[in-house]
Amino acid sequence: MKKYLNTLYVSTQGAYLAKEGERVIVRSEGKTLGGWPIHTIGGIVCFGQVSCSPFLMGFCAERDVSISFLTEYGKFLARVEGPVSGNVLLRREQYRRADDKEASAKIARSAMIGKISNSRAALRRAVRDHSDKLDADAVREASQRLTHSLKQLRHEDIAADTLLGVEGSASVAYFSAFDHLILNDKKHFFFENRNRRPPLDNVNCLLSFMYTMVMHDVRSALETVGLDPAVGFYHRDRPGRPGLALDLMEEFRPFLADRLVLTLVNRKQVTAKGFKKSKSGAVRMSDKTRKAVLTAYMERKKDEIIHPFLEEKISVGLLCHMQAHLMARHLRGDLDAYPPFVVR
Repeated sequence: MKKYLNTLYVSTQGAYLAKEGERVIVRSEGKTLGGWPIHTIGGIVCFGQVSCSPFLMGFCAERDVSISFLTEYGKFLARVEGPVSGNVLLRREQYRRADDKEASAKIARSAMIGKISNSRAALRRAVRDHSDKLDADAVREASQRLTHSLKQLRHEDIAADTLLGVEGSASVAYFSAFDHLILNDKKHFFFENRNRRPPLDNVNCLLSFMYTMVMHDVRSALETVGLDPAVGFYHRDRPGRPGLALDLMEEFRPFLADRLVLTLVNRKQVTAKGFKKSKSGAVRMSDKTRKAVLTAYMERKKDEIIHPFLEEKISVGLLCHMQAHLMARHLRGDLDAYPPFVVR
């Protein structure tokens, strides 16, 4: 089991990261903002105008600490890492399965069961906790549609093309009820449809940012166990797209990203003042709001749950690593099927 190592997020514009002995130092305007021993860091994520010394990048590469560069608004730009590591036999098996449509469909089916099950759990939780504040009938109807989608996925011989249709219908059903889950400041926080590149409203801005954060963690977890994040089973090969990371993060979208966005809005931890719309219609977060979201995300990762398959108590931040290990065990033949993460 991989020891959980924290991720260092740097969003202070103009910050400079450097190496000082065995520590990563963050400086801005001639002042040292903080320093962390390298062994306590699993990854570094830099937002916007943040730069790193060449010595630090080399040091991090030697210690298997990846450095990701994103725009100020969360769009992935580049990643600095050391030599590719991991079991070459594992990766070769991953490539063989990805080239086999039937084998790919089986793994993709498991991941989709996890995504749709967790989406349904989110809707049921909302009805249970806030039935007096939302349109419970509409949310229940969406939940029933997700149940129907899950029944379709129970057929082990489901074709890849059919899987795509089922997943698409389930996403439409889930997001059709998402606006009902927003209980605060509906004038500024509402959800009509999923839009991105760029996001056109405050809620989609939060969702896109959170999905980027989860993607970073999933990708790091896959690389840790020796899998290639670019070669997926549901999300097919496309230059620059981390297909397997997209496959695996589907299970965490409702549980980790969507739930946190709803919590931030409903508890008024983010407000309309923290968002700005440009002339093009793109909505962007302020630096203060981005820091608040990052802080909430890091706190969420400290929570503990019982893993449904391993039946062990682990931190939420370790879930990505556990699922990556389970994927690797399945590809090695230790598990008959990939067990997705399903909220109990």
